[in-house]
Amino acid sequence: MDAARKGSDAPTSAGPRDLLDASTDAAAVVDADGVVLGWTRGAEELLGRPASEVVGGSAARLLAMPGDPARVAGVAQRCRAGMGWSGLISVRHRDGRRIDVDLRVSAAFRIGADECFLISGRERRPQWAVGQSVLDGFLTRSPIGMAVMDLQLRYVWLNDTLERFGGVPREQRLGRRLSDLLPGLQADTLEGLMRKVMETGVPVTDYEYVGWSWADPHRQHAYSTSFFPLVDADGSVTGVCYMVSDVTERWNARRLLSMVNEAGTSIGRTLDVMRTAQELADFAVPRFADFVIVDLLEPVLSTEGHGAWLTDAGPAPAKPVMRRAGMSSVREGCPEAVARVGDRVDFLPPPHDMNLLIDGDAILIPVLDPSDALWVAEQPARAASMREFGLHSLISVPMRARNTALGLATFVRSLNPVPFQPDDVLLARELVARAALCVDNARRYTREHTAAVTLQRSLLPHALTGGTALEVASSYLPADPSGGVGGDWFDVIPLSGARVGLVVGDVVGHGIAAAAAMGRLRTAVQTLADMEMPPDELLAHLDDLVLRLSEERNDDEETARGAAGFLGATCLYAVYDPVTRRCAMARAGHPPPVVVAPDGRVSFPEPPAGPPLGLGGMAFEATEIELAENSLLGLYTDGLIEGADRDMESGMARLGEVLARPGSDLAALCTSAVRQLVPVPQPDDIALLLTRTHALGADHVVSWDVPVDPSAVADIRSRATQQVEAWGFGELAMTTELIVSELVTNAIRHAEPPIRLRLLRDSRLTCEVADASSTAPRLRHARSTDEGGRGLFLVAQLAHRWGARYTSGGKIIWAEQEIS
Repeated sequence: MDAARKGSDAPTSAGPRDLLDASTDAAAVVDADGVVLGWTRGAEELLGRPASEVVGGSAARLLAMPGDPARVAGVAQRCRAGMGWSGLISVRHRDGRRIDVDLRVSAAFRIGADECFLISGRERRPQWAVGQSVLDGFLTRSPIGMAVMDLQLRYVWLNDTLERFGGVPREQRLGRRLSDLLPGLQADTLEGLMRKVMETGVPVTDYEYVGWSWADPHRQHAYSTSFFPLVDADGSVTGVCYMVSDVTERWNARRLLSMVNEAGTSIGRTLDVMRTAQELADFAVPRFADFVIVDLLEPVLSTEGHGAWLTDAGPAPAKPVMRRAGMSSVREGCPEAVARVGDRVDFLPPPHDMNLLIDGDAILIPVLDPSDALWVAEQPARAASMREFGLHSLISVPMRARNTALGLATFVRSLNPVPFQPDDVLLARELVARAALCVDNARRYTREHTAAVTLQRSLLPHALTGGTALEVASSYLPADPSGGVGGDWFDVIPLSGARVGLVVGDVVGHGIAAAAAMGRLRTAVQTLADMEMPPDELLAHLDDLVLRLSEERNDDEETARGAAGFLGATCLYAVYDPVTRRCAMARAGHPPPVVVAPDGRVSFPEPPAGPPLGLGGMAFEATEIELAENSLLGLYTDGLIEGADRDMESGMARLGEVLARPGSDLAALCTSAVRQLVPVPQPDDIALLLTRTHALGADHVVSWDVPVDPSAVADIRSRATQQVEAWGFGELAMTTELIVSELVTNAIRHAEPPIRLRLLRDSRLTCEVADASSTAPRLRHARSTDEGGRGLFLVAQLAHRWGARYTSGGKIIWAEQEIS
């Protein structure tokens, strides 16, 4: 009995030691600062160090592995919460041997005023399972983590792969639940899935989740898990088995693709360089980095065309001239930045120069050292910011697109303790490459739009004058950048007899081509107007010109691309005569003019619309209206009246209401009308031409009927001279006498009655001779032996300008003289 009792009390070396038996464990008491306060005999035996050598010193010097502050802080926080911790730690024996120890840390407790922790451990030795060695060897070599849980979801068995995944030793897992060991690994969700599998008997496959483990606390891992029930011979569920594989690489690739796709919808939503740069910064914070800056080369932000970042004509500087274009931070106001958006910067991570932007690769600095001599010497302000805000990891990626260097995008982490990894460089490259294309597109479009607007404005009249016949004001508003500049134009053309030609038009399309076509049409209208054509004939000739331009365009495009193009336009042309106060007009597919009478009544006289220019084969018709003195006449393009509702009738009504408001300043009225009718940018150009009509009174116009008798010339000449002197233009009396004599004599000799002479006193002195003949006079250069033929030549020499225009009853020969 005694021998048997003694035999049963003696420990056996064949079986595994009881996990709850801590009688032979090494133990120590450590305070919150890591100082050893107590040291047991078991600890002396394990490490070969007496208490006198250890107590009072730091426990960190006993480790045989580099210190890990993040892991220590996590363990301390867990123990302060009353949960305790266990894991595998490598320590160093006094003789230099490395010993793997299963370590347990108790919940925090106090000794006096000190916060302390009880640490115990035992040396880990390999265990062999007799009878299951073949099966365990097979499962151990599996790349998939496996575990068996009982009905209470406690670990019954697991393989080495799963032990490596979690970083918690097998002995610490057996008999405990997942939620007790790894609370940060979606344990509640996983246990819920296990219960569902046991209740329904239906397996769950490929459930993915993201978490961290004690084996790698600095990096998130992604796992794919499958669960299936364990059933015994009678069909009852005895537990659940789950298998885990690490799919971090696949998850990272999917995350990269997802972020790049999301970036495609968030970056480059506008054709604006600065906004695109800011969108890149906003997208990356806080998804990817804590602080992002985007610096672009100055030529990229310029609207003047391509250029280098050279100063004057000297060599290229060591650092390029850039401007801060975008910036974002997890901290409000971006206090880490040493430059604001719009400031000039020259930031390049030391020791790189501007070749980084031209042909350099992305830069990864996993650990930033603000005390590094290069940073302190080249970037002292940024080194100070790194120290103050804890900027600890950096990626800088050059922005390039279509073989053009654009700038540099820099990503920095501070609050996120995980440093950038090589995989993060791939994501940074993709984000910057997407943004670089958008920036280059915006840069190219901005320059093209600026060139088109510049061309458009240069082709429009810089100063308008209606003489004494009209008071004139105009307003032109280009389309918003997304629509591109259009081909709207307007003009005021002085004509003979104190008349004024008014024109407004709109070329189909946008861009430089539309602006150039507008310039050609405006020049053509001026030329045709100088030929004294009535409005309907002028539009007919302009239609022929547009047809020819379309044919030229078709030929060019067919040669270049095999495609056809069409050039079309709308136009309204009107001629106002201040003597009769009548306005003749014709239009080609253009909105009608607006007339505001002196009493405020608004009307829209509608001459026959006519087809748009460029269709051909249809005639244009003119109409005449009479305008009271001080009437307001407005010509406009459709962009002013279409508005957001695209209802032209309501737009015309709104225009009439705005123009009918009392006000004497025509320029102010023109500007305010455009501002009120178009408060936000529109996809089409807008042109508005306002005129206030005046009339030439009887004291400005004198006319006489001329008898068809050469002897009457002397009397008509005398009357004209007296009238000119009565108007106070004595210096013009002699030249007027000669001009009247020649024009009247020619009419008597070569034209048909009735003949009439008219003098007009306007900004110029005009002499007009009307007759019933449609035969135009021709200027000749008479030879020295000729007895005649010098009349019109003499008129051309004496007058400022002269010409002929046709009327329904014949023609009028006119000559103008400048009034000093």
